[in-house]
Amino acid sequence: MAVDTPARIAVLGAGPIGIEAALYGRYLGYDVDVYERGPLAANVQQWGHVRMFSPWRWNVSTLGLAALAAQDPAWRPPEPDRLPTGQELVERYLVPLAHSDLVVDSLRLGTEVLAVGREGLLKGDLVADEARSEPSFRLLVGDRQGERYTTADVVLDCTGTFGNHNWLGTGGLPALGELAAASQIEYGLPDIAGADRARYANRRVLVIGGGHSAATNVLALASLAEEEPHTRVLWVVRRAFSAGQGPLALLEHDPLAERERLAREANRLAAGGGKIECLPQTSVRSLIPRGGGGFVVSLEGAHAGEREVDEIIANVGWRPDRRIYEELQVHECYATGGPMKLAAALLAAGGDCLAQPAVGAEALLQPEMDYYILGAKSYGRRSPFLLRTGHQQIRDVFSIIFDRPGLDLYATHRSPYE
Repeated sequence: MAVDTPARIAVLGAGPIGIEAALYGRYLGYDVDVYERGPLAANVQQWGHVRMFSPWRWNVSTLGLAALAAQDPAWRPPEPDRLPTGQELVERYLVPLAHSDLVVDSLRLGTEVLAVGREGLLKGDLVADEARSEPSFRLLVGDRQGERYTTADVVLDCTGTFGNHNWLGTGGLPALGELAAASQIEYGLPDIAGADRARYANRRVLVIGGGHSAATNVLALASLAEEEPHTRVLWVVRRAFSAGQGPLALLEHDPLAERERLAREANRLAAGGGKIECLPQTSVRSLIPRGGGGFVVSLEGAHAGEREVDEIIANVGWRPDRRIYEELQVHECYATGGPMKLAAALLAAGGDCLAQPAVGAEALLQPEMDYYILGAKSYGRRSPFLLRTGHQQIRDVFSIIFDRPGLDLYATHRSPYE
């Protein structure tokens, strides 16, 4: 069912997908509010020092490039095949795009969406009844002035997953003592070579995880250890290594050269001993803070025992924050926590980000009409998400909202990279 302009669309999150979605909606004539609890692209800025695997041309849209060119005739697009850092993506593309004429008045920074419901309806009301879509969405939002309600006709949940970490214990449960010590544990990608150097230099650091985030941190710590020789790294990985490989699986002829380089170097460090000690088939059972700093960590599995460490970096993945839509009729995957239709298509396609299919608009529909989950959050606990996939989702969703199958604003703008 079409949502006629000028309906009001609430975009939750001012990250890469939220900003692009706001631009698309404004271009079509909708009123858009973009709610962001922090600054623009706050999650990306937290890993801004990290170089992405995907090139510039995969991380921008033709509509976004056209908007920036129209805003400033002197603006030039980044080199298409160069790999940006997160901070470069923010500074050279996302911030200018957010401050372009079509988007800037939509921004509601410093405003967090705490919950979304339907005006006058409970979660269990009007199940499978189109009449449920008639009342507006009611959003509970909070800022420095306090809490208030606002409304929207359509909600695009682009809040992502970064910042909602999984737990580091066996079976995904919190390790004993983790809940109390969580504020002392780093769950992301610290700037080990820069702003966070002093925290890790000449320290014993426990890194937990067998993915690319853990590998990024291990490589940074290995480089630090060359300059600060008392730095030691204990790398704990839950799973066994594949034959002839290390913690990270290698793809034959990986088209993402930086991903392949990272995996090969991390596997080499895992096998080499020295200042990097890698323990496969091992998990953390408990951690006890020591007086004066650090932890006594109890390991279980193939390398059971106690170790003393000064810092913990837990790269154990992320999960969606489901509290926002608890009062809505959202169908979630029992394995990933993502939207059910999309999750089923992704699970059937396999794990690598480059193998993900174009699933189409149908996979983004929810029992709660006009509520859509886009971006990394739509993949639930799965990590292989690309920004260009998010752009496809935006195109598909607006073909539903605008009720014009085949609508594609990206195709109407020529890429400067052609």
